[in-house]
Amino acid sequence: MLSFLWDLASFIVALGVLITVHEFGHFWVARRCGVRVERFSIGFGKALWRRTDKLGTEYVIALIPLGGYVKMLDERAEPVVPELRHHAFNNKSVGQRAAIIAAGPVANFIFAIFAYWLVFIIGVPGVRPVVGEIAAIR
Repeated sequence: MLSFLWDLASFIVALGVLITVHEFGHFWVARRCGVRVERFSIGFGKALWRRTDKLGTEYVIALIPLGGYVKMLDERAEPVVPELRHHAFNNKSVGQRAAIIAAGPVANFIFAIFAYWLVFIIGVPGVRPVVGEIAAIR
């Protein structure tokens, strides 16, 4: 039973890291393109932790760690005041919107390269084949 709990905890942590990297990719490119990000959430459901930065982005860690999302300002979702329209996702160029959408998978790809590199550099311990003695050939 204890092994199952460790496996479950490891799975949740690994999934949380992948989700965070993925959503951070969307978040980072959206900010660079001038899109206002309203919420960066890891998990769904009731918020366990939340903070708001000086730009108005709310950072949330929620109860169910099986996903995440980046909520951006968008006129299709709700009305936007005229002075913030140029910060809305839907008012950006097609190239910028494509970059924001592609940034999540690209961030995961870059993270995978980094993770493989780290495993290669650190190494993985294993049993080495050691020959005790060699018998003489007759």
